[in-house]
Amino acid sequence: MKQPGTRHKARRRAVDLLFEAEAKGVSPAQLVTERREYVRSDESVGSIHDYTATVIQGLAEDQSQVDAVISSYLRDWTLERLPAVDRAIMRLATWELFNSLDVDTIVVVDEAVELAKELSTDDSPAFVNGVLAKIAELAPQVRAAAATEPAPGRPEQN
Repeated sequence: MKQPGTRHKARRRAVDLLFEAEAKGVSPAQLVTERREYVRSDESVGSIHDYTATVIQGLAEDQSQVDAVISSYLRDWTLERLPAVDRAIMRLATWELFNSLDVDTIVVVDEAVELAKELSTDDSPAFVNGVLAKIAELAPQVRAAAATEPAPGRPEQN
């Protein structure tokens, strides 16, 4: 059996933190900050991988847009009715599809399906795959549009 890689572990930790933050009604970005502070005095908490923090911070900034995209592809479901872990997985994957330019869209979808197999119900992997496959069709256009936008603090190129 193949051992999970560093990014897979970072994604899984991000899903865990997203799930926990939603259950507690706190910001996932705040949870990451607290955990990074807490690990300094108690290493048993486990450090937060930089990729986990990047994804969580990105989601904190883009969650309403991510949720709107996911919701637009749900059929006979609402985002609120989904199992919380499926919501976390799809939020993570949708953010990655649009923002992680160094990760191929197929890899993002495959990783999300693997997380659903590990963490959710028997029906979740197929459901997650179906929704994310449709969202993945948008990813090239979103990534291309983002690449043409100037970075914050950088002047536009003419």
